[in-house]
Amino acid sequence: MAAVLTWAGLLAGAAGCTTGGPDALGHVFGKPPAPEDVVRVVPEDGSKDVRPGTKLRVRVADGRLETVRVVKSQDAQDTAVTGRLSRDGRTWQPDDDRLALAAKYTVDAVAVDGGGHRAARHTTFTTYVPDERFIGYVTPENRSVVGTGMIVSLSFSRRITDRAAVERAVSVTAEPPVEIRPHWFGKDRLDFRPRQYWKPGTKVTVDLRLRDVQGSPGVYGLQHKTFSFTVGRSQVSLVDAAAHTMEVRRGGELLATVPITAGAPSTTTYNGKMVVMEMLEVTRMNSRTVGFGGEYDIPDVPHAMRLTDSGTFLHGNYWSVPDPFGRTNVSHGCVGLKDVKGGSSGTPAGWFFDRSLVGDVVEVVHSDDRTVSPSNGLGGWNVSWADWTAGSALE
Repeated sequence: MAAVLTWAGLLAGAAGCTTGGPDALGHVFGKPPAPEDVVRVVPEDGSKDVRPGTKLRVRVADGRLETVRVVKSQDAQDTAVTGRLSRDGRTWQPDDDRLALAAKYTVDAVAVDGGGHRAARHTTFTTYVPDERFIGYVTPENRSVVGTGMIVSLSFSRRITDRAAVERAVSVTAEPPVEIRPHWFGKDRLDFRPRQYWKPGTKVTVDLRLRDVQGSPGVYGLQHKTFSFTVGRSQVSLVDAAAHTMEVRRGGELLATVPITAGAPSTTTYNGKMVVMEMLEVTRMNSRTVGFGGEYDIPDVPHAMRLTDSGTFLHGNYWSVPDPFGRTNVSHGCVGLKDVKGGSSGTPAGWFFDRSLVGDVVEVVHSDDRTVSPSNGLGGWNVSWADWTAGSALE
């Protein structure tokens, strides 16, 4: 009986000397620790709605990590998450420290603890799903061929308050390389251009890495896309409102001098450099849509090329009688070229339309009006390079 009590007392003493509870007792008897005690993963297994700014880390307190595999599931697509181990082999972190939103992460890690025991850990967590998103609408169109005056313009679907974060997420590059700088117009538009017009043949690439970028409190970007376009030949046209002419130059050489009519004295045409934004074989023009009364409503304006958001066009005109072209200014602010009803490639308007591209420059001089606002259409060429670069949120 005494022997039994003595053995029980020894057991009690052994138990009283351990400091780690059942797990430490397991070490006494050679039992390996639980995987969650060897491999620690943050965010914790099963976490939901993990907020932006949380850092993904895989750690071991004692020992080293052998392998770490992380997979991100987003938009029904699985992507391996690349990362790196610390020098001591105890910590793994992703190369991109920003967790994707609306995603599920799966972590599989294998480690060896200080006692030489191998442990495997499998965890999952899901990240925050934003209620509000924003996108950027890109001008020009993907894979288009444009004139040398084209300005890359992003119009955002929501107002941007963290303009620096959004600007960092947009990259515009050219081949051959040229310096390209951004300029903000308000809180919903970001334009890019080089110091001078693009060189013909340049290929421009626009990378949007807006996915999960916070543009405003609680509003995150949605896009991760690449756009590209090619710069075609150089064509710049000079409209002299006083002389009622337009000189069309291709590659710097005079191609033709075309008679025009510009804005009448009471409805003058803007001065300055404007860029062709869209080209329409035929369109309707109604004075009420541009702030006038009921002065005109023409359902079939031929060969129309938009120059500003506010409604300045260069277009064919078949209705003005007597013929004003090269003689007088009679329009409501547009630049008119002689045409026929239904349009014809044999008229001055048709000839010019057939030789134009979106992105061509049309500059107006000697009009009794102010210079067009740089945010009215693609008017950024009217801004000095110093003022343009000062419009970056990162300056």
